[in-house]
Amino acid sequence: MRALVQRVRRAAVHIDNSCHAAIGEGLLVLLGIHSNDGPEQLQWLAHKVANLRLFADADDKMNLSAIDTAKEILVVSQFTLYGDCSKGFRPSFISAARPELAEPLYESFVHSLRSTYNLEVKTGVFGAMMDVELVNAGPVTLLVEKDAKE
Repeated sequence: MRALVQRVRRAAVHIDNSCHAAIGEGLLVLLGIHSNDGPEQLQWLAHKVANLRLFADADDKMNLSAIDTAKEILVVSQFTLYGDCSKGFRPSFISAARPELAEPLYESFVHSLRSTYNLEVKTGVFGAMMDVELVNAGPVTLLVEKDAKE
Protein backbone atom coordinates (compact mmCIF):
# COMPACT_ATOMS: atom_id res chain seq x y z
CA MET A 1 0.00 0.00 0.00
CA ARG A 2 1.32 3.42 -0.91
CA ALA A 3 0.36 6.88 0.22
CA LEU A 4 1.71 10.00 -1.41
CA VAL A 5 1.30 12.44 1.47
CA GLN A 6 1.45 16.17 0.80
CA ARG A 7 1.25 18.91 3.40
CA VAL A 8 -1.12 21.48 1.92
CA ARG A 9 -2.38 24.98 2.55
CA ARG A 10 -5.60 23.82 0.89
CA ALA A 11 -6.80 21.02 -1.37
CA ALA A 12 -9.99 20.11 -3.20
CA VAL A 13 -11.49 17.42 -5.37
CA HIS A 14 -13.70 18.45 -8.27
CA ILE A 15 -15.99 16.06 -10.13
CA ASP A 16 -17.90 17.19 -13.22
CA ASN A 17 -16.78 20.79 -12.64
CA SER A 18 -18.28 20.79 -9.15
CA CYS A 19 -16.39 20.84 -5.85
CA HIS A 20 -16.98 17.49 -4.16
CA ALA A 21 -14.70 18.00 -1.14
CA ALA A 22 -12.28 20.63 0.11
CA ILE A 23 -9.97 21.12 3.08
CA GLY A 24 -7.92 23.96 4.46
CA GLU A 25 -4.49 23.42 5.97
CA GLY A 26 -3.78 19.73 6.38
CA LEU A 27 -2.76 16.67 4.39
CA LEU A 28 -3.66 15.45 0.94
CA VAL A 29 -3.23 11.67 0.78
CA LEU A 30 -3.19 9.96 -2.60
CA LEU A 31 -3.75 6.29 -1.73
CA GLY A 32 -2.62 3.41 -3.93
CA ILE A 33 -3.55 -0.17 -3.11
CA HIS A 34 -1.56 -3.19 -4.32
CA SER A 35 -3.22 -6.45 -5.32
CA ASN A 36 -1.58 -8.20 -2.32
CA ASP A 37 -2.59 -5.60 0.28
CA GLY A 38 -4.85 -6.36 3.21
CA PRO A 39 -5.81 -5.17 6.70
CA GLU A 40 -2.23 -5.32 8.03
CA GLN A 41 -0.94 -2.82 5.46
CA LEU A 42 -4.02 -0.65 5.91
CA GLN A 43 -3.68 -0.35 9.69
CA TRP A 44 0.07 0.29 9.51
CA LEU A 45 -0.36 3.01 6.88
CA ALA A 46 -3.28 4.71 8.66
CA HIS A 47 -1.23 4.82 11.87
CA LYS A 48 1.79 6.21 10.02
CA VAL A 49 -0.18 8.93 8.17
CA ALA A 50 -2.05 10.04 11.29
CA ASN A 51 1.18 10.32 13.27
CA LEU A 52 3.60 11.76 10.69
CA ARG A 53 5.14 14.88 12.19
CA LEU A 54 4.83 17.28 9.27
CA PHE A 55 3.56 20.43 10.97
CA ALA A 56 5.63 23.10 12.71
CA ASP A 57 5.86 23.38 16.47
CA ALA A 58 6.56 26.61 18.41
CA ASP A 59 10.21 26.42 17.32
CA ASP A 60 9.21 26.09 13.64
CA LYS A 61 10.39 22.46 13.51
CA MET A 62 8.35 19.76 11.75
CA ASN A 63 7.40 18.10 15.02
CA LEU A 64 3.59 17.91 15.13
CA SER A 65 1.19 15.45 13.51
CA ALA A 66 -2.31 15.85 12.10
CA ILE A 67 -3.52 14.42 15.42
CA ASP A 68 -1.55 17.00 17.44
CA THR A 69 -2.80 19.91 15.33
CA ALA A 70 -6.33 18.71 14.44
CA LYS A 71 -5.56 19.22 10.74
CA GLU A 72 -7.93 17.98 8.05
CA ILE A 73 -7.06 15.17 5.68
CA LEU A 74 -8.29 14.68 2.12
CA VAL A 75 -7.92 11.08 0.88
CA VAL A 76 -8.10 10.33 -2.84
CA SER A 77 -7.84 6.86 -4.37
CA GLN A 78 -4.95 6.70 -6.84
CA PHE A 79 -4.36 3.33 -8.52
CA THR A 80 -1.73 4.93 -10.76
CA LEU A 81 0.68 4.96 -7.80
CA TYR A 82 1.26 1.34 -8.81
CA GLY A 83 2.01 2.22 -12.43
CA ASP A 84 5.10 0.38 -13.65
CA CYS A 85 7.05 2.43 -16.19
CA SER A 86 10.11 0.16 -16.37
CA LYS A 87 9.34 -1.14 -19.87
CA GLY A 88 8.24 0.92 -22.84
CA PHE A 89 6.34 4.16 -22.50
CA ARG A 90 2.87 2.98 -21.51
CA PRO A 91 2.57 2.29 -17.77
CA SER A 92 1.39 -1.12 -16.64
CA PHE A 93 -1.09 -1.17 -13.78
CA ILE A 94 -1.11 -4.93 -13.26
CA SER A 95 0.10 -4.59 -9.64
CA ALA A 96 -2.72 -2.27 -8.64
CA ALA A 97 -5.60 -3.92 -6.80
CA ARG A 98 -8.81 -4.54 -8.71
CA PRO A 99 -11.70 -2.31 -7.61
CA GLU A 100 -13.47 -5.11 -5.72
CA LEU A 101 -10.42 -5.40 -3.42
CA ALA A 102 -9.27 -1.78 -3.48
CA GLU A 103 -12.53 0.00 -2.69
CA PRO A 104 -13.22 -1.76 0.65
CA LEU A 105 -9.59 -1.19 1.71
CA TYR A 106 -9.82 2.47 0.69
CA GLU A 107 -13.04 2.87 2.71
CA SER A 108 -11.48 1.08 5.70
CA PHE A 109 -8.42 3.36 5.53
CA VAL A 110 -10.68 6.43 5.68
CA HIS A 111 -12.77 4.88 8.46
CA SER A 112 -9.62 4.12 10.47
CA LEU A 113 -8.39 7.72 10.24
CA ARG A 114 -11.80 8.94 11.38
CA SER A 115 -12.61 6.46 14.13
CA THR A 116 -9.24 5.34 15.50
CA TYR A 117 -7.47 8.71 15.25
CA ASN A 118 -10.49 11.05 15.47
CA LEU A 119 -9.40 13.04 12.42
CA GLU A 120 -11.55 15.15 10.11
CA VAL A 121 -11.30 13.27 6.80
CA LYS A 122 -12.84 14.15 3.47
CA THR A 123 -12.62 12.03 0.35
CA GLY A 124 -12.84 11.89 -3.37
CA VAL A 125 -15.10 9.33 -5.03
CA PHE A 126 -13.54 5.92 -5.58
CA GLY A 127 -13.10 5.21 -9.29
CA ALA A 128 -14.37 8.61 -10.44
CA MET A 129 -12.56 10.91 -12.84
CA MET A 130 -11.47 13.70 -10.51
CA ASP A 131 -9.58 16.96 -10.73
CA VAL A 132 -7.43 17.37 -7.63
CA GLU A 133 -6.40 20.90 -6.78
CA LEU A 134 -3.82 21.69 -4.12
CA VAL A 135 -1.41 24.23 -2.79
CA ASN A 136 1.54 22.26 -1.43
CA ALA A 137 2.97 23.83 1.72
CA GLY A 138 6.75 23.79 1.87
CA PRO A 139 6.65 21.89 -0.42
CA VAL A 140 6.44 18.76 1.71
CA THR A 141 5.69 15.54 -0.17
CA LEU A 142 6.47 12.03 1.09
CA LEU A 143 5.92 8.56 -0.29
CA VAL A 144 4.97 6.21 2.54
CA GLU A 145 4.77 2.51 1.72
CA LYS A 146 4.03 -0.81 3.42
CA ASP A 147 4.66 -3.87 1.28
CA ALA A 148 2.54 -6.96 1.77
CA LYS A 149 5.81 -8.95 1.93
CA GLU A 150 7.11 -7.10 5.02
